[in-house]
Amino acid sequence: MAFHKPEQIAALVIESGVQKVRQPLSAMLILGFLGGAFISLGFLLNIRVLGNVPEQWGSLVNFIGGAVFPIGLMLVVLAGGELITGNMMSMAMALYARKISLKHVLNNWAWITLTNFVGALFVAYCFGHLGGLTEGAYLNKTIAIAQDKLHESFGRTLILAIGCNWLVCLAIWLAYGTNDLIGKIVGIWIPIMAFVVIGFQQVVANMFVISAVIFAGHLTWMDLAKNFVPVFIGNVIGGAGFVGFAYFSCYQKRSATEEDVLKK
Repeated sequence: MAFHKPEQIAALVIESGVQKVRQPLSAMLILGFLGGAFISLGFLLNIRVLGNVPEQWGSLVNFIGGAVFPIGLMLVVLAGGELITGNMMSMAMALYARKISLKHVLNNWAWITLTNFVGALFVAYCFGHLGGLTEGAYLNKTIAIAQDKLHESFGRTLILAIGCNWLVCLAIWLAYGTNDLIGKIVGIWIPIMAFVVIGFQQVVANMFVISAVIFAGHLTWMDLAKNFVPVFIGNVIGGAGFVGFAYFSCYQKRSATEEDVLKK
């Protein structure tokens, strides 16, 4: 099993950010939809599992839910997809390295956020609502999870979102650290399981679960909007700052050159 050193991973992440700029818009839209759908499918699996686990099992319930949730990011990384929380790290690192411009970053973030949302809505409406997978016997669990995302203050939600994307981007970072399939799966699974069990907040996952409850008639789109702002900001800080800037400063800053940014 081959492992990459952290400085090699940093270079790979930066190159990934550059490649995202070069993607045609059609590919970006499709991969963004898939990324949102994959994360939502992981959350849907989480809900279906938790709905059948006795509450008397205590903290083991959260661990079981966390154990199945990572399938979403595994699909994004291994099958192919674009996820805004991962792009917060890779695009930011490419920007720090002066390989791309701020305009490139914001354009990518806008499109991927939108298409991730469409993917999350698709799973929430088609599978959750029309298919009944988040309703019926599972509705109370779905509502409880969504309400748990909404009851915190703006500041506390932002902090929980920082912790989430710190771990999500570390999962992606670890996946870059090996070319071995099993190594990538393990590298993704551990941090993602941890963020779910801890109770951190991820913007795309929240898009899915809150939308599922909205379609069931128990929340409003304003509830989703109020949650989106602090979670998005916190995810940016966690991904672009706690992972992207930290590792760029340690492993790439000295070797960064004054290369011209990509021109459209």
